Amino acid sequence: MLLRQIAHARTGDKGDISNISVIVHSMADFERVRREVTAQRVQECLRAVVRGNVERFELPQLGALNFVLYRALEGGVTRSLALDAHGKCLGSVLLSMELQD
Repeated sequence: MLLRQIAHARTGDKGDISNISVIVHSMADFERVRREVTAQRVQECLRAVVRGNVERFELPQLGALNFVLYRALEGGVTRSLALDAHGKCLGSVLLSMELQD
């Protein structure tokens, strides 16, 4: 099962830092997402782009995890020539993560 089947994502940016919030569609799936979508797995999933640490913050009352990705935007919006300078596509890539059955 892909993460996108049970959750959606929102992204944001500040300088060279991107953040991705993963929000479950149903609270019944939150524990599974909490258990499987770790900072380490996110870093592995996005290793081609994220050159710094990944921090995870839990918001169980919202059924969400927020990931802060350091050194992820090639310098940031005003310094990068990357096609996705804001990192909006990173959420879509993360939602392609395969979850265990």
